[in-house]
Amino acid sequence: MDIKEKIAEWFAHFHAHPEVSWKEVKTTAKLAEILTEMGVGHHTFDDVTGVVAEIGEGDRIIAVRADIDALWQEVGGIYQANHSCGHDANMAMVLGALAYLKQEELNSKIRFIFQPAEEKGNGANSMIERGAIDGVSHLFGVHLRPQEEIPFGKVAPAIHHGAALFLEGKIMGEDAHGARPQQGNNALDPLFAIAQFIKTIHFSPYEAYSAKLTKVQAGGDSLNIIPGTASFAIDTRAQSNTVLNELKERISEGIEAIGKLHHVEIEMVWSDYTPAAEVSEGAASLAAEAIVETLGEEAFAPAIITSGSDDFHFYTIHNPELKAAMIGIGADLGPGLHHPDMTFNREALDMGARVLASALRKASFLNE
Repeated sequence: MDIKEKIAEWFAHFHAHPEVSWKEVKTTAKLAEILTEMGVGHHTFDDVTGVVAEIGEGDRIIAVRADIDALWQEVGGIYQANHSCGHDANMAMVLGALAYLKQEELNSKIRFIFQPAEEKGNGANSMIERGAIDGVSHLFGVHLRPQEEIPFGKVAPAIHHGAALFLEGKIMGEDAHGARPQQGNNALDPLFAIAQFIKTIHFSPYEAYSAKLTKVQAGGDSLNIIPGTASFAIDTRAQSNTVLNELKERISEGIEAIGKLHHVEIEMVWSDYTPAAEVSEGAASLAAEAIVETLGEEAFAPAIITSGSDDFHFYTIHNPELKAAMIGIGADLGPGLHHPDMTFNREALDMGARVLASALRKASFLNE
């Protein structure tokens, strides 16, 4: 079986056995099994899922990261783990790059980081804490891109993700009878005020940002009770980390003021922060060279700017000297990332693996 067929086989396995964030136990075991069969040294962790492998020799270390978790979502009326973000493809492409590189002479160590919990926005930190990027000079990632960004056959040398942060809140007033609203403290009034307030936050029109309610829960079966409590969630995004921080501050201040205005207590918890991309021009240039060398100039696409987020960029926040870029693979992916019925052209898998192998090889021979 050649490498292209092995990549398809690996993808099929991971696609059929999705596991959600922090619970990628069988996925970790399968990765370790594949690496053992390939004769590649690797290690797992006692307290967290994920695998780190390494090939090659030398003082310098080049690395690549693949995310391994799936989403929990409704598919055909049933809630289940589902690889609708393409992490099954990312694993297969990175394993394919490893297989191609094992056939070649390398001038540096190449480290392969199979990271858990990207969908939770903090899996990268678990790998950072366990030394996965210690000594690494260049880091690459790879991800399938939706068809509205680039079509099948095109590959972008970098993805400029935006930053994301999520707020979960709880409004605590007091229930009242529908006929006597003055006796309680209606949680719906401040909730509606919050919904309107976040639409009034504005920054420069040259900045990309958004804030929107993504969860609202209030009331029960009795329609004659005015609910005193309600819970909500807000998804906030910005193309820069600076704007996201300002957005967070304005929302926090506004919700606190709304609570005082309506005489209710509002609890707020911000979580799952994912930073905006800090892309290295040097790493992106290597990826661009790899695209042209592997697939020809007609395959090259400009860097992608997307409002989506990825915890890949925690690696560069932790180590600002790290030269990093995530390669975007056109695959005619539709209807879209995170859609329960997401599909793509499987021919993109081998293309991505070969481009990634070329970029890693080029980085390994840099004189730095």
